[in-house]
Amino acid sequence: MRTKTINWLCLLLPLSASLPAWADPAPAAPAPQLSAEQLSGAVKQALDEMGFQFDGYMRSGFYGSSGDNQPKSQYQLGGDLQHFRLGNEGDTYIELGIGKKWTLGNGVSWGAYVMPTIYNGKTSASQVYGYISGLEFAPNLTLWAGQRYHRIQDIHIVDNWLMQDGDNYGAGVDGIAIGQAKLNLSVSSSGNYANDNATLNNARRANFQLAGIATNPGGKLTLTGAAISGDFAIGKPGAALGLLHNQKDFLAQGVNNSLFLQTSTGHASLSGQFYNLDNAGAAQAGARQSRIADVLDWQRGRFGGQAVMGWQTASPDNAAKYLDATLGGRLSYGVAANVKLLTEIGLTSRDTDNQPQQRLNKATVAVAFAPNTDFWTRPELRVYASHYNWNNAAAQANLTTFAANGRTHANTFGVQLEAWW
Repeated sequence: MRTKTINWLCLLLPLSASLPAWADPAPAAPAPQLSAEQLSGAVKQALDEMGFQFDGYMRSGFYGSSGDNQPKSQYQLGGDLQHFRLGNEGDTYIELGIGKKWTLGNGVSWGAYVMPTIYNGKTSASQVYGYISGLEFAPNLTLWAGQRYHRIQDIHIVDNWLMQDGDNYGAGVDGIAIGQAKLNLSVSSSGNYANDNATLNNARRANFQLAGIATNPGGKLTLTGAAISGDFAIGKPGAALGLLHNQKDFLAQGVNNSLFLQTSTGHASLSGQFYNLDNAGAAQAGARQSRIADVLDWQRGRFGGQAVMGWQTASPDNAAKYLDATLGGRLSYGVAANVKLLTEIGLTSRDTDNQPQQRLNKATVAVAFAPNTDFWTRPELRVYASHYNWNNAAAQANLTTFAANGRTHANTFGVQLEAWW
């Protein structure tokens, strides 16, 4: 049998060599090439289909200053709109959002979400909550309980969410339809994960947020409010009211405008959170406050940026009234496929009754590397240098921090990576 098999092979091998070319096996098709953006989108879609949520933010880097014992960051007068952040953070911050949604049938689903945080080595959590939606009596509403915040809009270059309802333990309902707008309602205590659920001042807070009110072509309005109750030794419980108008293609295509008008009293903050609760057993004062801020952001070709102008007043229940003023912006210009030039300038002042005006100005230049040259594209790695100067009044008010030893100017430098996903 072995001899016959070999003989047959000897006959077949010459024949195989004479077969036509179309009989050759086709070459394997090359594997499809996916860009990083396509791959990220595919992964996100797969996670969404499984009900998983993973998002986050981080910044970290190497920070330095030009003088001995000089701060490497945090040069500001203290106002909510006065921390121009480019080259002025000097910290490490990470937040990770992790969630899972389960579909139960009949349109009902529930889920859980946690957001652990790390700030300069200290761990905490800013959100820990669960929710249920699709109930028969309220199919379009979401009911939730735990520690949760609703952040409506921030001003990125000064790192401040001007409208949010805080990170305290509470409960609420989202998605109540009022015409084309949506209403969120919530109640909260002053306890949270960071303070081990200590209800400081026995404080309670009720919030509403009404978003998506159409006003004009390209324009929408958001209204927010808060009411505070509790036991306060200095000042009244208080309340807050806010208005935000967003306008797309403001004056030119690709330019967006946001106008904030906000007021608050007592122990309510302008953003809608608690304000000045007791600290280590020491009573804190409330205040009457108001704020107007206007923000532009744009991307036109390679040129992008954000600019802010704002005023904020505060009349504390136990101190002099003061006015904070802010004017500044960050510009971004793409010079190559993955390279941007950045510059940020901030002019700030504080006027306190019967005291000299404080002034602090800063300027930063940076080279940034990112997937593309758009202003909002992240991750972004920056190599920066910053210069700060301030007057004698600001120096006297900040002798224990950046103005120690009577300094009136400083320089910082560093490399920072910022990312969100």
